[in-house]
Amino acid sequence: MIFIRVMMYASGKIPIYSVRKGKAMKNTKLYPFERNRYYSGKMLTSSDFQAEQTYFNNKRRFINNLMYGSGVVCGCGVFSLDDLSILVESGVAIDGMGREIVMESSVVKKLSAIEGFESLESNLACLCLRYKEDPVHTVYTMNQGTADQGKEYEYNRISEGYQLFLADAESCEEFAMEAEFLTSAVLYEGSDFVIRLVMPASVCRGRNVKLVVQVEKLSAESRKLTYHGTIQTPVFLTAQGGHEFDVDLEDISLSEGESLSRDYWLLTQDVDMVDTSILLKSGTARAYIDGQAEETLPACSMKVMITNSKPRELVNREIGRMSLEMRNMSGIRDYIRLANLRLVRTESAYIIEEVIEKDVKHYIAAPSQEMLRNEYLEYFDKDPEILRMDAAPAPKTGEPGRAGVEYQGPEVASGILEIPLGEAARRGDIRYSGEIMHGLGAGNVYVEIGYEYIADDPVMGSGTKNIIYGNPDLFGKDQKASINAETAVKVMNDRGSFIVAARLLENVDYLVLTYRWVAIKFPAGNDLGLAEDYSDKSISTDTPTVVMGTKESHYFHVQYHNMESCSVAYELTEPGSGEITSDGIYTAPAKEGVYEIRIYCIDMPVICTYAYAIVKKKGYEESETEK
Repeated sequence: MIFIRVMMYASGKIPIYSVRKGKAMKNTKLYPFERNRYYSGKMLTSSDFQAEQTYFNNKRRFINNLMYGSGVVCGCGVFSLDDLSILVESGVAIDGMGREIVMESSVVKKLSAIEGFESLESNLACLCLRYKEDPVHTVYTMNQGTADQGKEYEYNRISEGYQLFLADAESCEEFAMEAEFLTSAVLYEGSDFVIRLVMPASVCRGRNVKLVVQVEKLSAESRKLTYHGTIQTPVFLTAQGGHEFDVDLEDISLSEGESLSRDYWLLTQDVDMVDTSILLKSGTARAYIDGQAEETLPACSMKVMITNSKPRELVNREIGRMSLEMRNMSGIRDYIRLANLRLVRTESAYIIEEVIEKDVKHYIAAPSQEMLRNEYLEYFDKDPEILRMDAAPAPKTGEPGRAGVEYQGPEVASGILEIPLGEAARRGDIRYSGEIMHGLGAGNVYVEIGYEYIADDPVMGSGTKNIIYGNPDLFGKDQKASINAETAVKVMNDRGSFIVAARLLENVDYLVLTYRWVAIKFPAGNDLGLAEDYSDKSISTDTPTVVMGTKESHYFHVQYHNMESCSVAYELTEPGSGEITSDGIYTAPAKEGVYEIRIYCIDMPVICTYAYAIVKKKGYEESETEK
């Protein structure tokens, strides 16, 4: 009976133990190490000398395995000579136990003469190389009394060689530890195809990173997939300097188990954030199987951590964290895969249709080849500066908005105030608010108020929130929309507060007047510079109004007009209106309604804009389409 002990690590993930055809792999551990201890008068026997050889062999192989891994060092190319024969070039390899395998000369083999051919069960065979020892050079034993009974001769040497063999490609699949370096999310999954987003779980500030869209075929049915969707990247910039890109897959046709990848390069902005999310833009996903539209498409969101580490440091940390126990549990192979051979087989014959080395053979990067490798890489390793030139990272919070200019903008505060009217309010009556602390402290503060109301909007199809600053008569005399009142603000600079007075210009039935106030505190000596500095600068969102379902997410991308990119903040103007992250990803609440999001520049709060989310329950897509 075989017991396999599986250990749970702090990450919560269970390492995979490699098992082949229901049988546990043989013990391939090279340690613990024991070497001979010599002392005066010690009698040395053949077992002592064998222990000496075993110690140094295992130590060398242990270092080979840790430092170089397993794979082909050079050569070992596989070619089809004709329909029945293959050529394997000379070369050197290191197997999973760190043993060196040397093919001193090229060999030609008929496939039927290679070990394992008769036991193949599929049309895709894997050609493998294995380390092999053979005893050679027989000699006459001088002391037959201590030798095995009946043995007059013994082998004097052990020849280290190799063996080629064939196995079904499926049985030779790699069993690797589940890595935590990558994170993924499912864009689409059906009975025939699955589409995933894959990228590093942690990214480096100010560095490029690759996001991969992977398509995998799940079934053996002949199907074609077409998919369109928009991916939003709040903290990442595309090559065009935007925060979103389109995924367009047209008529993808794959075999069962086959996969296809599309790479998208992004630039991580240098922002003071711990994490961010990459998400599928609401309402943009469309999937078709053989031209038939898929009705149910899930929302997709993937969280990514942001670090100050350099890419090499991040990768080294992930690779080096694997313990010896985890390495052993992942399985060690005692052979090297050279190529897959696709065969056409009948009852009486076979034909070698194709030799496949790509994604099968693994090469070891030997230090002796580093100079040549760097010379060759010069043809490819030019940094993709287009990402850095087209899209500069946003400045950190508190940095100057323009290069070389230290910005000291005004401080801004806002809020809502109410003025009670009572039941007997008539034309000409004057009512006052209480003393309101604006929170900007003592000093020169300017306060403006505007009447806030909700009116029906035929375009939006629901009530929208509006604010009128100044005389409401200029916007018509809709008594339901506004209250005709004359207002004044008394600012008490030394106290850091203000009082609002309102005189009614007509009789009203309201009990309370509601106003939104904005207070601006100017820097000393720059009271008159606001209009000059900000009159032509503004920000906006590419989708100021978005229709979305409950609990769905949407990224509000900010556009800058007549100004450089800067750090912005997002806030919800009312409680219970959902959630919004610091990178602009809004998640709708479970309740339908129209919700307001305020977006403003952190260094220049006076520059702001508003966005609105119209939240409806599922099924709104169909109703919008019918309209």
